[in-house]
Amino acid sequence: MTEFIHTQNSFAHGEIAPEFYLNKDIYGLSRLENMDVLSGGGLTRRAGLVDVAILPGFSRIFSYDISNTEHYILVFSNNTVSVYSNDTLLKIISSPWPESALTHLQCAGFSDSLVFVQPDYCPYVFKKSGNDFTLDKFNFYDTTGVYPRMPFMKYDDMYGINISVTAGIHGVQSAILTASKNYWTPDNIGTILRFNNQNWQITEYISPTVVYATSTIEYSLPAAPVTDWLESAFDDKHGWPIAITFHQDRLVFGGTRATPGGIWMSHVGDYHNFDAGSGLDDEAISTTLLSKERQQVCSLISSDKLQVLTSAGEWAIANQPVTPSSMNIVQHTTVGSPTICNLPPQKIEGDTVFVSSTLRDIRKLSLDTLGERYNADDLCLFSKHMLNSPVDITYNKELKQLYLVNADGTMAVLNQNVGLGISAWSRYSSYAKFKSVVVIGNTTYVVLENTGTYKLAKFSGTALTDSGTHDIEFCASGLPLSFSGHRPKHLRLRKVNLRLVETKGAFINNMRLELPNEIYDASSSGFSGDISMNFLGSQIDVSISPWQISGNEPEPITVLSVTIYGQYEI
Repeated sequence: MTEFIHTQNSFAHGEIAPEFYLNKDIYGLSRLENMDVLSGGGLTRRAGLVDVAILPGFSRIFSYDISNTEHYILVFSNNTVSVYSNDTLLKIISSPWPESALTHLQCAGFSDSLVFVQPDYCPYVFKKSGNDFTLDKFNFYDTTGVYPRMPFMKYDDMYGINISVTAGIHGVQSAILTASKNYWTPDNIGTILRFNNQNWQITEYISPTVVYATSTIEYSLPAAPVTDWLESAFDDKHGWPIAITFHQDRLVFGGTRATPGGIWMSHVGDYHNFDAGSGLDDEAISTTLLSKERQQVCSLISSDKLQVLTSAGEWAIANQPVTPSSMNIVQHTTVGSPTICNLPPQKIEGDTVFVSSTLRDIRKLSLDTLGERYNADDLCLFSKHMLNSPVDITYNKELKQLYLVNADGTMAVLNQNVGLGISAWSRYSSYAKFKSVVVIGNTTYVVLENTGTYKLAKFSGTALTDSGTHDIEFCASGLPLSFSGHRPKHLRLRKVNLRLVETKGAFINNMRLELPNEIYDASSSGFSGDISMNFLGSQIDVSISPWQISGNEPEPITVLSVTIYGQYEI
């Protein structure tokens, strides 16, 4: 048998999938759970969780940032919004969104306001006024509250339908609208129509051909049926905006049920005004993405360009500035985004990171060297098994960690430092299931669920347990060994050497590591240096990892390198 010494000084690629185990250019692990990869390539156990509050049920959490020092947590539960500051509950507000609607909720902020959109509900504005918080419907009307400033559209099923207008029964501004064929539904109540240079709002449904409506001004009965008419782009019948952002001082909405590829931009500086006006440069803009495939807008991102992520690809509007007469829309890539829930793209060091439509890729949308075309590089090329139908995502830029909540209640966490070559995936698990995640300031908050009880909790670097009482099971396992490109037939492991920093406890291959007694004193920061464990010629199954570092005691551990000594036969 041949003697060998094998040292791993870097774990820069974290846990990798089995098909990459024999790739010598990868500094990975066969398992990495509840541990993080440091910027220098070493390993340390993850931070523990500290409970903040008991929640009424399933919840999603959002950040609400007023300034660099004033941050709030918004917890959306069934028809309520709870506002927290410094982990203290400030107020509970009624909301229109039931639990079933929360997964598609999106928001974008300006000044001291957040605008929330959900495809089945009118947008709402969350705002801090003095020491109070409010949640009100987004106002599509002018300051008088009379003239709607909605975007209007001609839908396909409107063509060939004429409307006869007769005097109403509710005053001089009311009318009876009779369609030439079946068209109206009860969902048309609230719909705004535009014809004869007037806006009409449907107030009552009578039949598939008859509705009652009111006008903003007195009117004269048209001499003939109206053939040229438009409907509001947003209402209960056609749906409400799916995506939202602010770009070049415009509020931008994207996609509805009826117009999945639609994009609507407000007047410059007037975020409630979507009236097309006369097409001046600062007036509202509306357009629809056109391609061979159906495009449903999933997300909008304001970057150097307006990025539009759809179910079928990634688009960009490059004009500087964007105007009604200047709209250069180009599809750059064809990855696509998921439609089953809102997974908000994250801005990471100037790039846009998003979950692909397959729910198995994390893509980085970045410009090429010429600054003309976007590429969508895969950030989990070696670790696709770590993703299990993600349901939420956030990024902590101070820690350089990307968190994805999986449908099974675990989290896939990417520790990334491009400058130092770190791109390491690990798995977080706990006694409870992770349900939602968000970063507030520099702190990562989560929603936990355990046997039907929901909690708001946060990661804390000083916590060595979860929720004060639950041990954290951590584990790091090396890759199966190969020599000269071959897998050995027999392997005997004689010794494992670890280089540790401020460590107080660990197991190697399920045997406790013996550390000096003095490091267990409360005043000691732990053991730092090299320490070995002898295995006296233990036979190792060559198909599995030759070493495993694990533990669950509330003690710190940091591993800089692992060296194994033994013999092998090919």
